[in-house]
Amino acid sequence: MDLSTRYLGFELPHPLMPGASPLVDDLDSVRRLEDAGAAAIVMHSLFEEQIEGEELGTIGVVEPHAESFAEALSYFPRRDEFRLGPEEYLEQVRRIRRAVGVPVIASLNGTSSAGWLRYAELIEEAGAHGLELNVYHVATDSGETSASVERRVIDVVRAVKARVAIPIAVKLSPFYSSLARLALEIDREGADGIVLFNRFYQPDIDTESLEVAPVLELSDSSELCLRLRWLAILSGRVRASLAATGGVHTAIDAVKAVMAGAHGVQMVSALLRDGPERLRVVRDGLERWLVEHEYESLRQMQGSMGLARCPDPAAFERGNYARVLQSWRR
Repeated sequence: MDLSTRYLGFELPHPLMPGASPLVDDLDSVRRLEDAGAAAIVMHSLFEEQIEGEELGTIGVVEPHAESFAEALSYFPRRDEFRLGPEEYLEQVRRIRRAVGVPVIASLNGTSSAGWLRYAELIEEAGAHGLELNVYHVATDSGETSASVERRVIDVVRAVKARVAIPIAVKLSPFYSSLARLALEIDREGADGIVLFNRFYQPDIDTESLEVAPVLELSDSSELCLRLRWLAILSGRVRASLAATGGVHTAIDAVKAVMAGAHGVQMVSALLRDGPERLRVVRDGLERWLVEHEYESLRQMQGSMGLARCPDPAAFERGNYARVLQSWRR
Protein backbone atom coordinates (compact mmCIF):
# COMPACT_ATOMS: atom_id res chain seq x y z
CA MET A 1 0.00 0.00 0.00
CA ASP A 2 1.32 3.43 -0.98
CA LEU A 3 1.05 5.64 2.12
CA SER A 4 3.30 8.39 0.75
CA THR A 5 2.46 12.05 1.11
CA ARG A 6 4.07 15.40 0.36
CA TYR A 7 4.48 17.73 3.35
CA LEU A 8 6.45 21.03 3.32
CA GLY A 9 7.94 19.91 0.03
CA PHE A 10 9.28 16.66 1.53
CA GLU A 11 8.26 13.35 0.01
CA LEU A 12 7.41 11.27 3.08
CA PRO A 13 6.65 7.53 3.25
CA HIS A 14 3.50 8.26 5.28
CA PRO A 15 1.98 11.29 7.07
CA LEU A 16 2.63 10.31 10.71
CA MET A 17 5.20 12.16 12.80
CA PRO A 18 5.68 13.27 16.40
CA GLY A 19 4.54 16.82 17.07
CA ALA A 20 6.41 19.26 19.28
CA SER A 21 7.12 17.58 22.62
CA PRO A 22 9.85 16.96 25.23
CA LEU A 23 10.55 13.59 23.58
CA VAL A 24 13.12 15.31 21.35
CA ASP A 25 15.24 16.37 24.34
CA ASP A 26 16.56 12.81 24.62
CA LEU A 27 18.42 11.30 21.66
CA ASP A 28 17.43 7.77 22.67
CA SER A 29 13.76 8.80 22.40
CA VAL A 30 14.44 10.44 19.05
CA ARG A 31 16.01 7.22 17.76
CA ARG A 32 13.05 5.22 19.08
CA LEU A 33 10.73 7.55 17.18
CA GLU A 34 12.67 6.95 13.97
CA ASP A 35 12.72 3.20 14.64
CA ALA A 36 8.93 3.33 15.10
CA GLY A 37 8.70 4.78 11.61
CA ALA A 38 8.33 8.53 12.23
CA ALA A 39 8.22 10.25 8.84
CA ALA A 40 9.83 13.38 10.32
CA ILE A 41 10.92 14.72 13.71
CA VAL A 42 9.27 17.93 14.94
CA MET A 43 11.12 19.60 17.80
CA HIS A 44 9.50 21.57 20.60
CA SER A 45 9.71 25.36 20.52
CA LEU A 46 12.47 27.75 21.44
CA PHE A 47 10.67 30.74 22.99
CA GLU A 48 11.12 34.40 22.13
CA GLU A 49 11.40 35.16 25.86
CA GLN A 50 14.24 32.66 26.27
CA ILE A 51 16.22 34.33 23.50
CA GLU A 52 15.64 37.88 24.69
CA GLY A 53 16.27 36.90 28.30
CA GLU A 54 19.58 35.34 27.28
CA GLU A 55 20.57 38.58 25.57
CA LEU A 56 19.85 40.56 28.74
CA GLY A 57 22.10 38.28 30.74
CA THR A 58 19.83 35.67 32.27
CA ILE A 59 16.13 35.61 33.00
CA GLY A 60 16.93 35.45 36.71
CA VAL A 61 19.00 38.65 36.52
CA VAL A 62 16.26 40.64 34.80
CA GLU A 63 13.33 39.51 36.92
CA PRO A 64 13.79 42.00 39.79
CA HIS A 65 13.87 45.02 37.50
CA ALA A 66 10.82 47.19 36.91
CA GLU A 67 11.04 47.55 33.13
CA SER A 68 8.07 46.17 31.23
CA PHE A 69 10.00 43.37 29.57
CA ALA A 70 11.54 42.28 32.86
CA GLU A 71 8.09 42.33 34.43
CA ALA A 72 6.80 40.08 31.68
CA LEU A 73 9.70 37.69 32.23
CA SER A 74 8.80 37.38 35.91
CA TYR A 75 5.75 35.35 34.81
CA PHE A 76 7.92 33.15 32.63
CA PRO A 77 9.73 29.98 33.80
CA ARG A 78 13.23 30.52 35.17
CA ARG A 79 16.15 29.77 32.91
CA ASP A 80 17.01 26.58 34.83
CA GLU A 81 13.46 25.28 34.29
CA PHE A 82 14.11 24.93 30.56
CA ARG A 83 15.92 21.79 29.47
CA LEU A 84 17.40 23.58 26.49
CA GLY A 85 18.48 27.22 26.33
CA PRO A 86 19.03 28.97 22.98
CA GLU A 87 22.57 27.64 22.42
CA GLU A 88 21.68 24.18 23.71
CA TYR A 89 18.68 24.14 21.38
CA LEU A 90 20.89 24.80 18.35
CA GLU A 91 23.25 22.05 19.46
CA GLN A 92 20.30 19.66 19.85
CA VAL A 93 19.26 20.44 16.28
CA ARG A 94 22.75 19.40 15.18
CA ARG A 95 22.66 16.22 17.29
CA ILE A 96 19.26 15.14 15.99
CA ARG A 97 20.25 15.91 12.41
CA ARG A 98 23.28 13.60 12.84
CA ALA A 99 21.27 10.91 14.63
CA VAL A 100 18.36 10.38 12.21
CA GLY A 101 17.78 10.07 8.50
CA VAL A 102 14.38 11.77 8.34
CA PRO A 103 13.57 15.50 8.03
CA VAL A 104 14.15 17.49 11.23
CA ILE A 105 11.71 20.35 11.78
CA ALA A 106 12.69 22.85 14.47
CA SER A 107 10.28 25.33 16.09
CA LEU A 108 10.22 28.95 17.22
CA ASN A 109 7.51 30.33 19.51
CA GLY A 110 6.89 34.07 19.69
CA THR A 111 4.53 36.94 19.03
CA SER A 112 6.48 39.70 17.31
CA SER A 113 8.69 40.21 14.27
CA ALA A 114 11.58 41.48 16.41
CA GLY A 115 15.27 40.55 16.45
CA TRP A 116 14.74 37.13 18.00
CA LEU A 117 13.76 35.89 14.56
CA ARG A 118 17.43 35.84 13.56
CA TYR A 119 17.37 32.46 15.33
CA ALA A 120 15.53 31.19 12.29
CA GLU A 121 18.79 31.67 10.39
CA LEU A 122 20.82 30.01 13.16
CA ILE A 123 18.42 27.06 13.20
CA GLU A 124 18.82 26.72 9.44
CA GLU A 125 22.62 26.88 9.83
CA ALA A 126 22.43 24.19 12.53
CA GLY A 127 20.98 21.82 9.94
CA ALA A 128 17.21 21.83 10.41
CA HIS A 129 15.37 20.80 7.26
CA GLY A 130 12.32 22.91 8.13
CA LEU A 131 10.96 25.33 10.72
CA GLU A 132 7.61 25.43 12.48
CA LEU A 133 6.50 28.89 13.65
CA ASN A 134 4.30 28.65 16.71
CA VAL A 135 2.77 32.14 16.87
CA TYR A 136 1.27 31.85 20.34
CA HIS A 137 -0.48 35.06 21.38
CA VAL A 138 -3.53 35.52 23.58
CA ALA A 139 -5.20 38.82 22.69
CA THR A 140 -5.99 40.36 26.09
CA ASP A 141 -5.65 44.03 25.12
CA SER A 142 -9.15 45.39 24.54
CA GLY A 143 -7.66 48.22 22.49
CA GLU A 144 -6.10 45.87 19.94
CA THR A 145 -8.20 45.11 16.86
CA SER A 146 -8.64 41.68 15.36
CA ALA A 147 -6.87 42.91 12.23
CA SER A 148 -3.77 43.88 14.23
CA VAL A 149 -3.78 40.53 16.04
CA GLU A 150 -3.74 38.72 12.70
CA ARG A 151 -1.17 41.16 11.33
CA ARG A 152 1.26 39.92 14.00
CA VAL A 153 1.16 36.46 12.46
CA ILE A 154 1.56 37.71 8.89
CA ASP A 155 4.50 39.96 9.87
CA VAL A 156 6.31 37.06 11.54
CA VAL A 157 5.82 34.83 8.49
CA ARG A 158 7.04 37.55 6.15
CA ALA A 159 10.11 38.24 8.30
CA VAL A 160 11.11 34.58 8.52
CA LYS A 161 10.55 33.91 4.81
CA ALA A 162 12.95 36.77 4.08
CA ARG A 163 15.63 35.17 6.27
CA VAL A 164 15.65 31.44 5.48
CA ALA A 165 15.46 29.13 2.49
CA ILE A 166 14.17 26.09 4.38
CA PRO A 167 10.39 25.48 4.31
CA ILE A 168 8.32 26.92 7.15
CA ALA A 169 5.04 25.80 8.65
CA VAL A 170 2.83 28.10 10.72
CA LYS A 171 1.14 26.58 13.76
CA LEU A 172 -2.08 28.44 14.51
CA SER A 173 -4.66 28.50 17.27
CA PRO A 174 -8.37 28.33 16.36
CA PHE A 175 -9.08 31.68 18.05
CA TYR A 176 -9.04 34.14 15.15
CA SER A 177 -12.04 36.09 13.94
CA SER A 178 -11.47 35.09 10.29
CA LEU A 179 -9.30 32.00 10.30
CA ALA A 180 -9.93 31.17 6.64
CA ARG A 181 -8.79 34.64 5.57
CA LEU A 182 -5.72 34.49 7.83
CA ALA A 183 -4.76 31.13 6.36
CA LEU A 184 -5.07 32.59 2.86
CA GLU A 185 -2.85 35.56 3.79
CA ILE A 186 -0.24 33.25 5.31
CA ASP A 187 -0.36 31.17 2.17
CA ARG A 188 0.19 34.27 0.02
CA GLU A 189 3.23 35.21 2.13
CA GLY A 190 4.79 31.92 1.07
CA ALA A 191 4.25 29.67 4.10
CA ASP A 192 4.90 26.08 3.09
CA GLY A 193 2.55 24.58 5.66
CA ILE A 194 -0.25 25.37 8.11
CA VAL A 195 -0.55 23.31 11.31
CA LEU A 196 -3.97 23.06 12.99
CA PHE A 197 -4.11 23.65 15.96
CA ASN A 198 -2.04 24.81 18.87
CA ARG A 199 -3.57 23.59 22.15
CA PHE A 200 -3.99 26.57 24.45
CA TYR A 201 -3.54 25.14 27.94
CA GLN A 202 -6.16 26.78 30.12
CA PRO A 203 -5.12 27.94 33.61
CA ASP A 204 -6.98 26.81 36.70
CA ILE A 205 -7.32 28.55 40.07
CA ASP A 206 -5.97 27.11 43.30
CA THR A 207 -8.60 28.30 45.77
CA GLU A 208 -6.41 27.59 48.81
CA SER A 209 -3.20 29.31 47.75
CA LEU A 210 -5.11 31.92 45.70
CA GLU A 211 -2.77 31.39 42.80
CA VAL A 212 -3.24 30.60 39.14
CA ALA A 213 -2.34 26.94 38.63
CA PRO A 214 -0.89 25.82 35.28
CA VAL A 215 -2.59 22.61 34.18
CA LEU A 216 -1.31 20.24 31.51
CA GLU A 217 -3.82 17.66 30.36
CA LEU A 218 -3.08 15.26 27.53
CA SER A 219 -5.51 15.28 24.63
CA ASP A 220 -7.96 12.58 23.59
CA SER A 221 -9.64 11.82 20.28
CA SER A 222 -12.55 14.17 21.00
CA GLU A 223 -10.26 17.14 20.32
CA LEU A 224 -9.81 16.07 16.73
CA CYS A 225 -13.21 17.30 15.55
CA LEU A 226 -12.22 20.98 15.59
CA ARG A 227 -9.18 20.13 13.49
CA LEU A 228 -11.27 18.14 11.03
CA ARG A 229 -13.62 21.06 10.47
CA TRP A 230 -10.88 23.50 9.55
CA LEU A 231 -8.81 21.01 7.58
CA ALA A 232 -11.91 20.36 5.46
CA ILE A 233 -12.57 24.10 5.04
CA LEU A 234 -8.99 24.89 3.98
CA SER A 235 -8.33 21.77 1.90
CA GLY A 236 -7.99 22.70 -1.76
CA ARG A 237 -8.12 26.43 -0.95
CA VAL A 238 -4.50 27.01 0.01
CA ARG A 239 -1.28 26.00 -1.71
CA ALA A 240 0.44 25.22 1.60
CA SER A 241 0.53 21.74 3.08
CA LEU A 242 -1.91 21.10 5.91
CA ALA A 243 -1.13 19.24 9.12
CA ALA A 244 -3.33 18.08 11.97
CA THR A 245 -2.08 18.20 15.55
CA GLY A 246 -4.16 17.51 18.65
CA GLY A 247 -6.46 14.56 19.13
CA VAL A 248 -4.78 11.93 16.95
CA HIS A 249 -4.55 8.72 18.97
CA THR A 250 -5.73 5.92 16.69
CA ALA A 251 -5.53 4.81 13.07
CA ILE A 252 -9.13 5.96 12.55
CA ASP A 253 -8.17 9.42 13.84
CA ALA A 254 -5.40 9.51 11.22
CA VAL A 255 -7.82 8.35 8.51
CA LYS A 256 -10.24 11.15 9.39
CA ALA A 257 -7.47 13.78 9.35
CA VAL A 258 -6.25 12.69 5.91
CA MET A 259 -9.80 12.53 4.54
CA ALA A 260 -10.33 16.10 5.74
CA GLY A 261 -7.21 17.20 3.88
CA ALA A 262 -4.14 16.67 6.07
CA HIS A 263 -0.81 16.02 4.37
CA GLY A 264 0.91 15.57 7.75
CA VAL A 265 -0.49 14.09 10.97
CA GLN A 266 1.29 14.97 14.21
CA MET A 267 0.98 12.90 17.38
CA VAL A 268 2.02 14.00 20.87
CA SER A 269 -0.22 12.91 23.74
CA ALA A 270 -0.50 9.32 22.49
CA LEU A 271 3.30 9.07 22.28
CA LEU A 272 3.81 10.60 25.72
CA ARG A 273 1.26 8.22 27.21
CA ASP A 274 2.12 4.99 25.33
CA GLY A 275 5.68 5.58 24.14
CA PRO A 276 7.19 6.23 20.70
CA GLU A 277 6.18 2.74 19.52
CA ARG A 278 2.55 3.88 19.43
CA LEU A 279 3.37 5.61 16.15
CA ARG A 280 4.05 2.27 14.47
CA VAL A 281 0.74 0.87 15.75
CA VAL A 282 -1.17 3.78 14.22
CA ARG A 283 0.78 3.58 10.96
CA ASP A 284 0.07 -0.16 10.61
CA GLY A 285 -3.60 0.43 11.43
CA LEU A 286 -3.78 3.16 8.79
CA GLU A 287 -2.40 0.79 6.17
CA ARG A 288 -4.83 -1.98 7.15
CA TRP A 289 -7.80 0.40 6.92
CA LEU A 290 -6.83 1.51 3.42
CA VAL A 291 -6.40 -2.09 2.24
CA GLU A 292 -9.71 -3.18 3.79
CA HIS A 293 -11.53 -0.30 2.11
CA GLU A 294 -9.88 -0.97 -1.26
CA TYR A 295 -7.92 2.25 -1.65
CA GLU A 296 -4.92 2.12 -3.92
CA SER A 297 -3.01 4.84 -2.08
CA LEU A 298 -3.29 7.33 0.74
CA ARG A 299 -3.35 10.20 -1.77
CA GLN A 300 -6.53 8.77 -3.30
CA MET A 301 -8.22 9.40 0.06
CA GLN A 302 -6.48 12.72 0.85
CA GLY A 303 -8.95 15.61 1.00
CA SER A 304 -11.88 13.44 -0.10
CA MET A 305 -14.03 14.90 2.70
CA GLY A 306 -12.96 18.51 2.16
CA LEU A 307 -15.46 21.25 1.44
CA ALA A 308 -13.76 22.50 -1.72
CA ARG A 309 -16.44 20.87 -3.87
CA CYS A 310 -19.27 22.22 -1.72
CA PRO A 311 -20.90 25.25 -3.44
CA ASP A 312 -21.65 26.96 -0.11
CA PRO A 313 -19.50 25.71 2.80
CA ALA A 314 -21.08 28.24 5.19
CA ALA A 315 -24.54 26.83 4.49
CA PHE A 316 -23.17 23.31 4.94
CA GLU A 317 -21.76 24.25 8.35
CA ARG A 318 -25.03 25.85 9.48
CA GLY A 319 -26.98 22.82 8.29
CA ASN A 320 -24.68 20.48 10.20
CA TYR A 321 -25.08 22.64 13.31
CA ALA A 322 -28.87 22.46 13.06
CA ARG A 323 -28.77 18.67 12.58
CA VAL A 324 -26.59 18.23 15.67
CA LEU A 325 -29.00 20.27 17.80
CA GLN A 326 -31.92 18.12 16.62
CA SER A 327 -30.10 14.84 17.25
CA TRP A 328 -30.43 14.81 21.04
CA ARG A 329 -32.86 12.23 22.36
CA ARG A 330 -33.47 11.05 25.92
